[in-house]
Amino acid sequence: MKMVKLLIQVPQPIKEKLDAMRTQGTTASGLIRYLLEEHFKQAPVMGQKGR
Repeated sequence: MKMVKLLIQVPQPIKEKLDAMRTQGTTASGLIRYLLEEHFKQAPVMGQKGR
């Protein structure tokens, strides 16, 4: 699967928490990717009409 870059901004307190997780071996990219995958597994697709 081809990966694309996504630039996001977060508040300083969240950045500090992400930095702390980095020392434990979890990258911000990995965490965000995991959370998005879990979200889209659970959430029904909204706004699409059947044909």
